[in-house]
Amino acid sequence: MTIIPEIASFSTDLTEIRRDLHAHPEIGFEEKRTSAIVAEKLRAYGLDEVHEAVGVTGVVGILRGTGGEGRTIGLRADMDALPMEEQTNLPFRSQNPGAFHGCGHDGHTTMLLGAARYLAANRDFAGTAMFVFQPAEEGLGGARAMLADKLFERFPCDEIYGLHNSPMLNLGEVGIFPGKAMAGASFFDITIKGRGSHGARPHDSRDPIVIATSLSQSLQSIVSRNVDPMLPAVLSITKIHAGSAYNVVPESAELGGTVRFFDDAVGELVARRMREICAGAAAMYQCEIDVDIRPIFSVLENHPAETEEMRLAAVDIVGEAGVLTEPTPMMGSEDFADMLLAVPGAYAWVGHGGTMPLHNPGFILDDEILPIGASLLARVVERRLSA
Repeated sequence: MTIIPEIASFSTDLTEIRRDLHAHPEIGFEEKRTSAIVAEKLRAYGLDEVHEAVGVTGVVGILRGTGGEGRTIGLRADMDALPMEEQTNLPFRSQNPGAFHGCGHDGHTTMLLGAARYLAANRDFAGTAMFVFQPAEEGLGGARAMLADKLFERFPCDEIYGLHNSPMLNLGEVGIFPGKAMAGASFFDITIKGRGSHGARPHDSRDPIVIATSLSQSLQSIVSRNVDPMLPAVLSITKIHAGSAYNVVPESAELGGTVRFFDDAVGELVARRMREICAGAAAMYQCEIDVDIRPIFSVLENHPAETEEMRLAAVDIVGEAGVLTEPTPMMGSEDFADMLLAVPGAYAWVGHGGTMPLHNPGFILDDEILPIGASLLARVVERRLSA
């Protein structure tokens, strides 16, 4: 492995930044402290422009090379935490109840700051580096908010690159491949409006709990019996809420969850069948059922030429043996997909030590990943804007 020496020299600073961000996590569109720190650091590093409040709490930094005119290469990191409690007992664990960097976005932000610091001190490239710090990646539409705020109209960009930490890979491994890499996703809420009654007189009710449990089973048949088995799809019910007392059949019940897919037609099929099944259940049980299905993530598709460029940059940092190019699409979703629909680019996974998966309350990011990720991002710019 060949970490850029200058980045290695300030890796302790990166660890301090990351742990500070970890101790003060902020969920989507509330990243005021985080974005203020990012803007302060970028100005201290000497970037030519720093723009705040892009897409509510996003930050964009602009760095012009000294080698003359050229393309603009974008680098993107997400900043938001998850709305969940941390269970790590780290000395720098979350100080904000109900918020936890359980997906490593504190590390992503720090790696991009590290790349910006290095490139600002070594700007002998031709063109412009653009640093995009995005809010609200965790299902709240932060990428779309930045795009709606005319991100690429205000800051034109020829290519854009991003990365994500991965405890499923070993430290020093980078995974990247062209084509569909991460699933598109919808979130859904289903509200059942039945009729409440005394728990001892269920015949007086239209029991929403019975209806909810029946629906939970019926909806699972969509993937197994309606979707082509050669086309991956997932439908997961992750929430069921109903009732408040032992002796009361409640008036209503709510279900919620997510649908994942790699083909938009599959996503549309699943949504249509969900509505049809809920309409049938409403007629069968003589109740009202409202269905709200919201497309949240597009399918993330890496562009071939840019994927190859990021692969070559990764080879420079971790060596040929450390770069994994076997296609392994993930059912997880990532709203960087929306930026890749607007600008060509690529997205990679960078491995680190750890035994807990992402979004687990015990997830711990290995700080050894920080100089690796920062070096990879910086090397992409150096390769693409070589003077």
